Amino acid sequence: MPGVVIVGAGQAGFQAAASLRQQGYGESITLIGAEPHLPYQRPPLSKEFVAGKQEERHVFLRPESFYAANRIDLLTGETVTGIERAGRHVRLASGGSIPYKTLILAVGARIRELPFPGVSYLRTLDDSVAIKARLEEVQDVTVVGGGFIGLEIASVARGLGKSVKVFEAQPRLMPRVVSPVISDFYRELHASHGVEVVLGAEVGPRSADLVIAGIGVLPNVELAREAGLAVDNGIVVDEYLRTGDENIYAIGDCARRGVRIESVQNAVDQGVCVSSAIAGKPEPYTQVPWFWTDQFDVKLQMAGLSSGYDRTVTRGNPESRKFSVFYFRDGRFIAVDSINRPGDHLAGRKLLANRVPLAPDQAADESVELKKLG
Repeated sequence: MPGVVIVGAGQAGFQAAASLRQQGYGESITLIGAEPHLPYQRPPLSKEFVAGKQEERHVFLRPESFYAANRIDLLTGETVTGIERAGRHVRLASGGSIPYKTLILAVGARIRELPFPGVSYLRTLDDSVAIKARLEEVQDVTVVGGGFIGLEIASVARGLGKSVKVFEAQPRLMPRVVSPVISDFYRELHASHGVEVVLGAEVGPRSADLVIAGIGVLPNVELAREAGLAVDNGIVVDEYLRTGDENIYAIGDCARRGVRIESVQNAVDQGVCVSSAIAGKPEPYTQVPWFWTDQFDVKLQMAGLSSGYDRTVTRGNPESRKFSVFYFRDGRFIAVDSINRPGDHLAGRKLLANRVPLAPDQAADESVELKKLG
């Protein structure tokens, strides 16, 4: 009997499969991944793993035995080439097809590439393995892109004793996701560790032993578009993560509900949400997004979406390397970024989730116990 077919064996696809069994779903589950590996975590690829602090086995989400024990048919190294909505089956590159009752698209995103050769990129486990090997051989490393991935790789390379330069086309680091005070903090942080940061840099070929680019990703929408589903910087879904076809859902980096979010938390929570819907217990997806990045000995934790903010207030002193920036739009608290202040992060997440009002003067006043407001 046809059951659930999940296209994409990343964090979102894995979570959907695992959560379906946890929800008591008893029909067949097929998890299809284009890569030859077991489903794995992505965050360590630009952090502990590429730095040589983790072995490859540590990045896998579960051992192979997990899939057999949970009756999840895992097809690795397989590509889905088309969706036949009328007949409810997916076509495989290896030939043949698999029928489905419900289809979940967890097809993720792919890297944006630069228009010249000789550049390495970091998105997959194989990418990380290759960069890790190169870092053992080279001395000069150039990073193109001052976002999370680029700066994480820069901190790893510098920690390994490499000479590192970062080129960012925008006038500040991580410009799409953080305020200027945090951008300035990270520029000074990297400079203090010997990383040369060049802002407003023109995109062009760079000379170095190793050039690594991290300039963002593009959602994989081709399967959905060819199947006649709505796409707009992602596969468009409703509050239950359904596409325009009631039998097809989309989750993770490829899905867009108002905005498209690229994070582990979003992938995990959407996997749980869609499994609940399929198991007959649908609830709208309302989770507060949160993110993190580790660079050198500094952890930045982010909660909410700060885009469109019109005011920020700082809690704590940036010079202490322990502070938070709270974001407001039209007087409403919308997001918080915390550097080495996990208490602020957790309190902010709770306030956002519970929709508790927070005034700018409360956020800035360290005598106000934020955790007691929620």
